Amino acid sequence: MELEFEKGIPELEEKIKELKKFAEEQQLDLSDQVKKLEEQRDEELKKIYKNLSSWEKIFVARHPNRPYTLDYIENIATDFIELHGDRLFGDDPAIVGGLCKINGKKFMVIGNQKGRTTEEKIYRNFGMANPEGYRKALRLYKMAERFKVPILCLIDTPGAYPGLEAEERGQGEAIARNLMVMSGLKVPIVAVVIGEGGSGGALGLSVADKIFMLENSVYSVISPEGCAAILYKDASKAPETAENLKISAQSLYKLGIVDGIIEEPLGGAHRDYKCASLNLKNVILSSFSELEKLSIEQLLENRYNKFREIGSFIVKEN
Repeated sequence: MELEFEKGIPELEEKIKELKKFAEEQQLDLSDQVKKLEEQRDEELKKIYKNLSSWEKIFVARHPNRPYTLDYIENIATDFIELHGDRLFGDDPAIVGGLCKINGKKFMVIGNQKGRTTEEKIYRNFGMANPEGYRKALRLYKMAERFKVPILCLIDTPGAYPGLEAEERGQGEAIARNLMVMSGLKVPIVAVVIGEGGSGGALGLSVADKIFMLENSVYSVISPEGCAAILYKDASKAPETAENLKISAQSLYKLGIVDGIIEEPLGGAHRDYKCASLNLKNVILSSFSELEKLSIEQLLENRYNKFREIGSFIVKEN
Protein backbone atom coordinates (compact mmCIF):
# COMPACT_ATOMS: atom_id res chain seq x y z
CA MET A 1 0.00 0.00 0.00
CA GLU A 2 1.38 3.40 -1.02
CA LEU A 3 0.75 6.33 1.31
CA GLU A 4 -0.17 9.54 -0.48
CA PHE A 5 2.26 11.68 1.51
CA GLU A 6 5.22 9.38 0.71
CA LYS A 7 5.69 10.94 -2.70
CA GLY A 8 8.83 9.71 -4.44
CA ILE A 9 9.58 6.97 -1.88
CA PRO A 10 8.04 4.05 -3.82
CA GLU A 11 10.03 5.04 -6.93
CA LEU A 12 13.29 5.16 -4.94
CA GLU A 13 12.58 1.78 -3.35
CA GLU A 14 11.84 0.28 -6.75
CA LYS A 15 15.14 1.62 -8.09
CA ILE A 16 17.00 0.11 -5.12
CA LYS A 17 15.31 -3.22 -5.69
CA GLU A 18 16.08 -3.23 -9.41
CA LEU A 19 19.71 -2.21 -8.83
CA LYS A 20 20.23 -4.99 -6.29
CA LYS A 21 18.69 -7.52 -8.66
CA PHE A 22 20.81 -6.31 -11.59
CA ALA A 23 23.99 -6.45 -9.48
CA GLU A 24 23.19 -10.00 -8.40
CA GLU A 25 22.40 -11.19 -11.92
CA GLN A 26 25.48 -9.58 -13.46
CA GLN A 27 27.69 -10.37 -10.45
CA LEU A 28 28.69 -6.71 -10.11
CA ASP A 29 29.59 -4.71 -7.04
CA LEU A 30 27.12 -1.83 -7.04
CA SER A 31 27.02 -1.42 -3.26
CA ASP A 32 28.07 2.24 -3.41
CA GLN A 33 25.25 3.13 -5.79
CA VAL A 34 22.76 1.14 -3.70
CA LYS A 35 23.95 2.83 -0.51
CA LYS A 36 23.59 6.26 -2.11
CA LEU A 37 19.98 5.55 -3.11
CA GLU A 38 19.20 4.14 0.34
CA GLU A 39 20.60 7.25 2.01
CA GLN A 40 18.52 9.42 -0.33
CA ARG A 41 15.40 7.41 0.56
CA ASP A 42 16.13 7.64 4.30
CA GLU A 43 16.62 11.40 4.13
CA GLU A 44 13.29 11.79 2.35
CA LEU A 45 11.56 9.57 4.92
CA LYS A 46 13.05 11.62 7.78
CA LYS A 47 11.66 14.83 6.28
CA ILE A 48 8.23 13.30 5.70
CA TYR A 49 7.81 11.55 9.06
CA LYS A 50 9.18 14.47 11.05
CA ASN A 51 6.25 16.62 9.92
CA LEU A 52 3.32 14.18 9.76
CA SER A 53 -0.05 15.66 10.66
CA SER A 54 -2.45 13.80 12.95
CA TRP A 55 -4.55 12.92 9.91
CA GLU A 56 -1.53 11.42 8.12
CA LYS A 57 -0.58 9.42 11.22
CA ILE A 58 -3.93 7.68 11.00
CA PHE A 59 -2.96 6.19 7.65
CA VAL A 60 0.31 4.91 9.11
CA ALA A 61 -1.54 3.46 12.12
CA ARG A 62 -3.98 1.71 9.76
CA HIS A 63 -1.35 0.51 7.29
CA PRO A 64 -2.30 -3.06 6.27
CA ASN A 65 1.30 -4.25 6.66
CA ARG A 66 1.70 -2.81 10.14
CA PRO A 67 2.59 -5.51 12.71
CA TYR A 68 -0.36 -6.78 14.71
CA THR A 69 -0.52 -8.38 18.16
CA LEU A 70 0.41 -11.88 16.96
CA ASP A 71 3.37 -10.45 15.00
CA TYR A 72 4.74 -8.84 18.15
CA ILE A 73 4.15 -12.00 20.17
CA GLU A 74 6.06 -13.98 17.56
CA ASN A 75 8.99 -11.54 17.70
CA ILE A 76 9.29 -10.81 21.43
CA ALA A 77 7.84 -13.86 23.19
CA THR A 78 8.44 -17.59 23.53
CA ASP A 79 6.24 -20.48 24.66
CA PHE A 80 3.03 -18.65 23.77
CA ILE A 81 -0.07 -20.67 24.63
CA GLU A 82 -3.23 -19.08 23.26
CA LEU A 83 -6.31 -19.40 25.45
CA HIS A 84 -9.78 -19.33 23.94
CA GLY A 85 -13.34 -18.58 24.95
CA ASP A 86 -15.18 -16.58 27.59
CA ARG A 87 -16.88 -19.63 29.21
CA LEU A 88 -20.22 -17.91 28.64
CA PHE A 89 -20.94 -17.62 24.92
CA GLY A 90 -17.96 -18.46 22.73
CA ASP A 91 -14.59 -17.39 21.44
CA ASP A 92 -13.91 -14.05 19.76
CA PRO A 93 -10.96 -14.08 17.31
CA ALA A 94 -10.85 -10.25 17.35
CA ILE A 95 -9.08 -10.51 20.72
CA VAL A 96 -6.25 -12.97 21.26
CA GLY A 97 -4.61 -13.80 24.55
CA GLY A 98 -2.59 -16.30 26.45
CA LEU A 99 0.46 -17.07 28.53
CA CYS A 100 3.96 -16.51 27.24
CA LYS A 101 7.52 -15.75 28.30
CA ILE A 102 9.51 -12.64 27.46
CA ASN A 103 13.19 -12.99 28.31
CA GLY A 104 12.26 -16.02 30.38
CA LYS A 105 9.67 -14.14 32.46
CA LYS A 106 6.00 -15.18 32.46
CA PHE A 107 3.36 -12.78 31.14
CA MET A 108 -0.31 -12.83 30.26
CA VAL A 109 -0.55 -11.05 26.93
CA ILE A 110 -3.91 -9.89 25.54
CA GLY A 111 -4.49 -7.85 22.40
CA ASN A 112 -6.64 -6.98 19.42
CA GLN A 113 -5.95 -8.87 16.23
CA LYS A 114 -6.88 -7.54 12.79
CA GLY A 115 -6.65 -9.60 9.62
CA ARG A 116 -4.61 -9.14 6.45
CA THR A 117 -6.39 -11.26 3.84
CA THR A 118 -10.10 -10.78 3.14
CA GLU A 119 -10.89 -14.11 4.80
CA GLU A 120 -8.88 -13.28 7.89
CA LYS A 121 -10.35 -9.79 8.17
CA ILE A 122 -13.82 -11.31 8.22
CA TYR A 123 -12.73 -13.99 10.71
CA ARG A 124 -11.17 -11.38 13.00
CA ASN A 125 -14.03 -8.93 12.40
CA PHE A 126 -11.46 -6.26 11.45
CA GLY A 127 -10.22 -6.22 15.04
CA MET A 128 -13.60 -5.10 16.42
CA ALA A 129 -14.45 -7.25 19.43
CA ASN A 130 -17.85 -8.53 20.48
CA PRO A 131 -18.81 -8.82 24.19
CA GLU A 132 -17.37 -12.32 24.34
CA GLY A 133 -13.99 -10.85 23.35
CA TYR A 134 -14.01 -8.53 26.36
CA ARG A 135 -15.29 -11.32 28.60
CA LYS A 136 -12.47 -13.55 27.36
CA ALA A 137 -10.03 -10.77 28.24
CA LEU A 138 -11.72 -10.49 31.66
CA ARG A 139 -11.26 -14.22 32.26
CA LEU A 140 -7.56 -13.92 31.40
CA TYR A 141 -7.15 -10.85 33.65
CA LYS A 142 -8.53 -12.83 36.60
CA MET A 143 -6.38 -15.85 35.74
CA ALA A 144 -3.27 -13.66 35.65
CA GLU A 145 -4.17 -12.19 39.04
CA ARG A 146 -4.78 -15.65 40.51
CA PHE A 147 -1.35 -16.88 39.44
CA LYS A 148 0.40 -13.52 40.06
CA VAL A 149 1.40 -13.07 36.41
CA PRO A 150 1.85 -9.50 35.06
CA ILE A 151 -0.45 -8.42 32.22
CA LEU A 152 0.53 -6.92 28.86
CA CYS A 153 -2.23 -5.46 26.66
CA LEU A 154 -1.61 -4.60 22.98
CA ILE A 155 -4.29 -2.31 21.58
CA ASP A 156 -5.18 -2.03 17.90
CA THR A 157 -8.87 -1.59 17.13
CA PRO A 158 -11.09 0.98 15.43
CA GLY A 159 -13.54 0.31 18.28
CA ALA A 160 -15.80 -2.33 19.76
CA TYR A 161 -18.19 -3.94 17.28
CA PRO A 162 -21.39 -1.82 17.20
CA GLY A 163 -23.69 -4.49 15.75
CA LEU A 164 -27.18 -5.29 17.02
CA GLU A 165 -26.20 -8.77 18.24
CA ALA A 166 -23.24 -7.35 20.15
CA GLU A 167 -25.53 -4.88 21.89
CA GLU A 168 -28.03 -7.65 22.68
CA ARG A 169 -25.27 -9.67 24.34
CA GLY A 170 -24.21 -6.71 26.51
CA GLN A 171 -21.40 -4.90 24.74
CA GLY A 172 -21.49 -1.84 27.00
CA GLU A 173 -21.68 -3.90 30.18
CA ALA A 174 -18.77 -6.11 29.11
CA ILE A 175 -16.49 -3.12 28.52
CA ALA A 176 -17.63 -1.39 31.72
CA ARG A 177 -16.94 -4.51 33.78
CA ASN A 178 -13.43 -4.73 32.32
CA LEU A 179 -12.77 -1.13 33.35
CA MET A 180 -13.93 -1.87 36.87
CA VAL A 181 -12.02 -5.12 37.26
CA MET A 182 -8.79 -3.85 35.67
CA SER A 183 -8.71 -0.91 38.06
CA GLY A 184 -8.38 -3.30 40.98
CA LEU A 185 -6.23 -6.13 39.63
CA LYS A 186 -3.41 -6.93 42.05
CA VAL A 187 -0.75 -7.44 39.38
CA PRO A 188 1.20 -4.95 37.25
CA ILE A 189 -0.46 -3.98 33.96
CA VAL A 190 1.16 -2.33 30.95
CA ALA A 191 -0.87 -1.33 27.88
CA VAL A 192 0.56 -0.30 24.52
CA VAL A 193 -1.38 1.24 21.62
CA ILE A 194 0.34 -0.42 18.65
CA GLY A 195 -1.97 0.92 15.93
CA GLU A 196 -5.46 2.33 16.43
CA GLY A 197 -6.85 2.90 19.90
CA GLY A 198 -10.49 3.56 19.16
CA SER A 199 -13.17 4.54 21.68
CA GLY A 200 -14.46 2.20 24.39
CA GLY A 201 -13.18 -0.75 22.40
CA ALA A 202 -9.65 0.33 23.30
CA LEU A 203 -10.51 1.30 26.89
CA GLY A 204 -11.51 -2.28 27.68
CA LEU A 205 -7.82 -3.17 27.41
CA SER A 206 -6.15 0.00 28.65
CA VAL A 207 -6.78 0.54 32.38
CA ALA A 208 -3.10 0.04 33.15
CA ASP A 209 -0.31 1.19 35.43
CA LYS A 210 1.66 2.33 32.39
CA ILE A 211 0.21 3.25 28.99
CA PHE A 212 2.49 3.67 25.99
CA MET A 213 1.90 4.46 22.33
CA LEU A 214 3.98 3.56 19.33
CA GLU A 215 5.26 6.70 17.63
CA ASN A 216 2.77 6.61 14.74
CA SER A 217 -0.22 5.14 16.55
CA VAL A 218 -3.43 7.02 17.40
CA TYR A 219 -5.72 6.94 20.46
CA SER A 220 -9.09 8.66 20.50
CA VAL A 221 -12.64 8.67 21.81
CA ILE A 222 -13.89 8.52 18.20
CA SER A 223 -12.45 8.34 14.70
CA PRO A 224 -11.96 11.70 12.93
CA GLU A 225 -14.34 10.53 10.20
CA GLY A 226 -17.04 9.71 12.75
CA CYS A 227 -16.51 12.96 14.62
CA ALA A 228 -16.68 15.03 11.42
CA ALA A 229 -19.87 13.24 10.39
CA ILE A 230 -21.51 13.99 13.76
CA LEU A 231 -20.31 17.57 14.29
CA TYR A 232 -20.19 18.92 10.74
CA LYS A 233 -22.19 16.43 8.64
CA ASP A 234 -19.19 16.69 6.33
CA ALA A 235 -16.56 13.96 5.87
CA SER A 236 -14.14 16.42 4.27
CA LYS A 237 -13.66 17.95 7.73
CA ALA A 238 -11.93 14.77 8.99
CA PRO A 239 -8.32 16.10 8.66
CA GLU A 240 -9.22 19.23 10.65
CA THR A 241 -11.08 17.13 13.21
CA ALA A 242 -8.06 14.83 13.63
CA GLU A 243 -5.95 17.79 14.73
CA ASN A 244 -8.62 19.01 17.16
CA LEU A 245 -9.06 15.57 18.72
CA LYS A 246 -5.35 15.43 19.72
CA ILE A 247 -5.12 11.78 18.73
CA SER A 248 -1.37 11.49 18.13
CA ALA A 249 1.09 9.96 20.58
CA GLN A 250 2.90 13.28 20.82
CA SER A 251 -0.25 15.23 21.73
CA LEU A 252 -1.43 12.65 24.25
CA TYR A 253 1.97 12.49 25.93
CA LYS A 254 1.89 16.26 26.41
CA LEU A 255 -1.59 15.97 27.90
CA GLY A 256 -0.44 13.29 30.32
CA ILE A 257 -2.76 10.61 28.95
CA VAL A 258 0.08 8.24 28.07
CA ASP A 259 3.33 7.64 29.92
CA GLY A 260 5.66 7.44 26.97
CA ILE A 261 6.18 7.09 23.24
CA ILE A 262 7.90 4.06 21.73
CA GLU A 263 10.09 4.90 18.76
CA GLU A 264 9.30 3.20 15.46
CA PRO A 265 11.70 2.32 12.65
CA LEU A 266 12.17 5.09 10.08
CA GLY A 267 9.06 5.18 7.92
CA GLY A 268 6.83 3.28 10.34
CA ALA A 269 6.70 -0.10 12.11
CA HIS A 270 5.54 -1.81 8.91
CA ARG A 271 9.00 -1.31 7.39
CA ASP A 272 10.92 -3.28 10.02
CA TYR A 273 9.06 -5.71 12.32
CA LYS A 274 12.20 -6.77 14.19
CA CYS A 275 13.27 -3.23 15.05
CA ALA A 276 9.74 -2.26 16.12
CA SER A 277 9.47 -5.42 18.24
CA LEU A 278 12.84 -4.82 19.92
CA ASN A 279 11.86 -1.26 20.84
CA LEU A 280 8.56 -2.51 22.24
CA LYS A 281 10.23 -5.32 24.17
CA ASN A 282 12.76 -3.00 25.82
CA VAL A 283 10.04 -0.63 27.05
CA ILE A 284 7.88 -3.50 28.30
CA LEU A 285 10.68 -5.12 30.30
CA SER A 286 11.91 -1.87 31.84
CA SER A 287 8.34 -0.86 32.78
CA PHE A 288 7.50 -4.14 34.47
CA SER A 289 10.85 -4.10 36.26
CA GLU A 290 9.90 -0.70 37.69
CA LEU A 291 6.35 -1.70 38.61
CA GLU A 292 7.35 -4.93 40.36
CA LYS A 293 9.32 -2.96 42.93
CA LEU A 294 6.06 -1.50 44.26
CA SER A 295 3.88 -3.11 46.91
CA ILE A 296 0.37 -4.13 45.84
CA GLU A 297 -1.07 -1.28 47.91
CA GLN A 298 1.19 1.29 46.24
CA LEU A 299 0.53 -0.19 42.80
CA LEU A 300 -3.25 0.16 43.22
CA GLU A 301 -3.01 3.63 44.72
CA ASN A 302 -0.80 4.84 41.87
CA ARG A 303 -3.19 3.34 39.30
CA TYR A 304 -6.15 5.08 40.96
CA ASN A 305 -4.35 8.42 41.07
CA LYS A 306 -3.18 8.07 37.47
CA PHE A 307 -6.72 8.02 36.12
CA ARG A 308 -8.08 10.55 38.61
CA GLU A 309 -5.50 13.06 37.40
CA ILE A 310 -6.38 12.75 33.71
CA GLY A 311 -8.06 15.86 32.32
CA SER A 312 -8.49 19.34 33.71
CA PHE A 313 -11.32 21.75 34.40
CA ILE A 314 -11.83 25.35 35.38
CA VAL A 315 -14.14 26.37 38.22
CA LYS A 316 -15.89 29.66 37.46
CA GLU A 317 -16.91 31.79 40.39
CA ASN A 318 -20.32 33.47 40.30
